Amino acid sequence: MGIRLSEHKSYWIRLAESEGDVKSSLEGLTVLSSDFMNYDSVISKRFNNSSHRFLFEKKESYYELKADYCIGVDWLGRTNRSIYVEPKINNSNISSFIKALEDEEVENAEQNSQNSIFELDYLKMLLEVTSTSESNSELEGLVQIDWDSKQIPIEQKDDKLTPFLIVRFLQILKMIVRKGLKKGYYKVQENLNNRIKGKVLVGQHIKQNILKNKFTSTYCEYQVFDIDHTENRFLKKVLDFVVSYVESHKLLLKENLQQIQETIYYCRPAFEWVSNTIKESDLKNIKHNPFYNDYKDALKIGSYILKRFAYNITKTSDQKVYTPPYWIDMPRLFELYVYNKMIEHNSKWKKEIHFQFSTYGNALDILVSHPDYQMVIDAKYKLKYQTGHLHQDIRQVAGYSRLTKIREKLHVGEDRNINCLIIYPDMINGEVDLSLKNIHQRMQPIEAYYNIYKIGVKLPFIN
Repeated sequence: MGIRLSEHKSYWIRLAESEGDVKSSLEGLTVLSSDFMNYDSVISKRFNNSSHRFLFEKKESYYELKADYCIGVDWLGRTNRSIYVEPKINNSNISSFIKALEDEEVENAEQNSQNSIFELDYLKMLLEVTSTSESNSELEGLVQIDWDSKQIPIEQKDDKLTPFLIVRFLQILKMIVRKGLKKGYYKVQENLNNRIKGKVLVGQHIKQNILKNKFTSTYCEYQVFDIDHTENRFLKKVLDFVVSYVESHKLLLKENLQQIQETIYYCRPAFEWVSNTIKESDLKNIKHNPFYNDYKDALKIGSYILKRFAYNITKTSDQKVYTPPYWIDMPRLFELYVYNKMIEHNSKWKKEIHFQFSTYGNALDILVSHPDYQMVIDAKYKLKYQTGHLHQDIRQVAGYSRLTKIREKLHVGEDRNINCLIIYPDMINGEVDLSLKNIHQRMQPIEAYYNIYKIGVKLPFIN
């Protein structure tokens, strides 16, 4: 049995006094003492230095389970329960909701709270990020998959990993097709008439020709330099799985279906003369060419997709599926989404927008070096900034602006401060235009600090 959580939400586990008290709800779970003791084995799991997969804490009389800034599925220690964190943002103003309750406007308050819960369209965000070469090259480490753990049963509609991998694979494949499929050497066995090519396969030649009195034929093996080699065959096999999955789950892909299908239609003709006959062992001897980095990424993601379906294409239509524990780093995806939008809306000045500018072990999210709009930008996947700010984040972004390497990059004198900007998600009033001019006009000052600003950005969501 699984526990479902939205991002930033908490869940409690309490001890039941009797069997009649055992129950579960959206807020928590009451269990018997034998089950309650198993939660001692649960610990918080980190994703990276800035995010947790989930947080687990023992209180005085209960346990608290809290979703952090990642979405995914995982096991809770030895409890035989799993946790599922879905991509939903509760954009409601908590203080106004409490005030409405105090004013006995309960029904309206509940309705307003429900209306302000948005299910993030993380696939649309990924499609946007992978559509730009600058942001697409920064996707390393966005997802973690634990293939060694026992798989978790879930409903197909709750599977966020497979659509994520499919979109990622298709976008890489699109770049490969756009550049042209790589050619390579592969072996061909053929019964040739009146000629010899390559080497003669004696055993096959005797069986196919000598014993059948075909003395003018020779069974040979030779190499051909063309597109029908091992790597392209593997990519076509994965593409067949992807097509089968997309056709079986059109409703699941919703608003992104058309864009995904267009990518498939773009890629399929390039593989018309490529076979999909390949063994898993054939990939072990592949040596990656540094001139074709896209192939390395596509083969890696493609192997994940085939693992998901146990190399059985009929499983692409199952409604009940098993998934390995996995987590998707939403703060990282948000950073890349912001960077993508800034590149997209400032195409003339994209060379002056630097992502993950590193200095002395520090890496700030975005540095803008355009002479008219110089600023240090930190993308924070936190809703707090709709109504306030976090002092720790302010100190962090202000510290970046004091780094010597940053000031040298922007050619800033000792008597001048650099503008600092925090970009956060705002599903209702957020900006969709992230051009430098619009950011400069629309950013709001954080009153308690000098030259520190904030601006909300609207993220795609599912209607």
